[in-house]
Amino acid sequence: MRSIWKGSIAFGLVNVPVKVYTATEDHDIRFHQVHAKDGGRIRYDRVCTVCGKSIQFADIDKAYESPDGDKVILTDEDFAKLPAAEKHEIPVLQFVPSDQIDPILFDKSYYLEPDSSTPKAYVLLATTLEQIDRTALVHFTLRQKTRLAALRVRDGVLVLQTLLWPDEVRAVDFESLDGVAEPRPQEIKMAETLVETMSDDFDPDQYTDEYQIELKRLLDEAIASGTGKVPEQPEAAPSAMDAEVVDLVAALQRSLEASGRRSSGGESSEPAEPRKTAKKTASKSGVAKKTPAKKTAKKTAARKGA
Repeated sequence: MRSIWKGSIAFGLVNVPVKVYTATEDHDIRFHQVHAKDGGRIRYDRVCTVCGKSIQFADIDKAYESPDGDKVILTDEDFAKLPAAEKHEIPVLQFVPSDQIDPILFDKSYYLEPDSSTPKAYVLLATTLEQIDRTALVHFTLRQKTRLAALRVRDGVLVLQTLLWPDEVRAVDFESLDGVAEPRPQEIKMAETLVETMSDDFDPDQYTDEYQIELKRLLDEAIASGTGKVPEQPEAAPSAMDAEVVDLVAALQRSLEASGRRSSGGESSEPAEPRKTAKKTASKSGVAKKTPAKKTAKKTAARKGA
């Protein structure tokens, strides 16, 4: 990995030199726009609407237009004058209970590596954050933009997660939820039973992106054909769709039967298999769930022993 930023965390009077790395990466397959007729690449040109000339990126400034149509042009020098946190410092503002940060506020994640020959201060801060149930709130300036961020620890490494400002989260008020009747106790009980049959510890490695896998297979077949186009595929028969279920109890009953539970919530003769149920649910959303080899082996051995 290549660091994108260098600076230091200001923890009281203690400075912790760090390098910043982007923590996530996009594995989506990239495409170019082409002319459908001959496959020629589509390119875009920056053309000025006033003089009609092509403009180099270095000669482009930014403009703001007000709702009343007033235009203001800003240069890089104008942006440099705006107030911002120290460009190479991440000041700790305060420590807050971790459960008070709504996950909807989380934006992008970054790894922090110690940038010192004696990373004692880094280890001290990481150890402290691991032992307290609090998250450090910091200011983080990247690309001339200051963000509020959360500083926490993951596998012994400091992680910085930028946060959205409160006014960047949209308020919701759906009229469709007004006056909706509360669920009946029987519905809640059956829903809780269904949740129990589908419950398991979270392991992200059990899931794969089926869409990207199938897209890659499709592209490989097109390359192997030598034509540069996707071979025609036989159309799959449309799957039968259930009619909209109005009775929630009936829908929950069918779900429980599919998971191997009786409507009363007691165990049936067939043991419930939460992983299989979860797998079916995940597959519908384009995410496939892997079956751990160890657990599969244990189930097979148990059946043989029986």
